[in-house]
Amino acid sequence: MASSRSTSVPKAMQATYDAVVALTDAFCRDHLNEEYCDLARAMAVALCHKRPSPLASGQPRTWACSIIYVLGQLNFLSDKASKPHMPMVEVCVAFGVGESTASAKAKVISDALRTNRMDPTWMLRSFIDRNPLVWMAEVNGMLVDLRDMSREVQMIAYDKGMIPYIPADRE
Repeated sequence: MASSRSTSVPKAMQATYDAVVALTDAFCRDHLNEEYCDLARAMAVALCHKRPSPLASGQPRTWACSIIYVLGQLNFLSDKASKPHMPMVEVCVAFGVGESTASAKAKVISDALRTNRMDPTWMLRSFIDRNPLVWMAEVNGMLVDLRDMSREVQMIAYDKGMIPYIPADRE
């Protein structure tokens, strides 16, 4: 599956991006899946665009590990019910990075990108459809599931950035 996300990075960050993404790509290929690969690439792009970019200093393997660490936290990778499943300590071992180092850098990433568990930007596509919180909104004082609303309402919600896509267009 080809990624629809941008891979354009500032010229000064290209070599760093390439080094980090080579590591995350290999890790995702060997241990996770294409969805994680796509998100890891997108997160590396977003971090390269930050001023200053946290990736500008430090080891590529530390940042690659920390990107997977953040994505794993946001997508419940360490939950045994998740597919794929991998404890965070095993992620760190695979990259040869200490868990405390990965956790500290993951916090830097989370702060820089203002990530949170319910943000569809960093959620696996397979979770978005199953996560009711992504689709809930208050309409006229009532909590509703936007998937059950008219296409017009869905378009408004999509245009406001409230939902990741228009469900009526997928039916």
